[in-house]
Amino acid sequence: MEAAFTPTWQQALRRGLSLGVLVALAGAAGALLTTPVPRTLWFALLGCSLAAGLTGGLLMARRGTRIDARGIRTAGGHEPWDHVVDLRAERRGARTVVSVYLVSGASMQLAAPYSGDGLLAADPQFDLKVSALSHLWRSHSIGGVPC
Repeated sequence: MEAAFTPTWQQALRRGLSLGVLVALAGAAGALLTTPVPRTLWFALLGCSLAAGLTGGLLMARRGTRIDARGIRTAGGHEPWDHVVDLRAERRGARTVVSVYLVSGASMQLAAPYSGDGLLAADPQFDLKVSALSHLWRSHSIGGVPC
């Protein structure tokens, strides 16, 4: 394997905390439907939201992009180098992501690297990672690099 790009630990933590908040809100909505809300239920909701946050953070840390001699691998599939015609950083909403353009005219957005606005969303090494991705793509499209 030549390279692997995953979200930073701050980005994974942010995603995990977002997941935890969603679980807590869903649990609170369910708890409000019961007339008397026991105190133990609120503690259980807090514990579930923390567990969901940690689990989400750990899962996000594993999600990413793998680059090898055969092409680009993401959770969504594999694209061989000879199918890639361009690779560039683009702004999508509050994030700057890497988009890969294919011979078919389709494009795919890589899960990592990315950089975003807001608390814990930025990747200070995003430009360096995009440069490395671009170098690997160009090296493989010219004739390949040794494994």
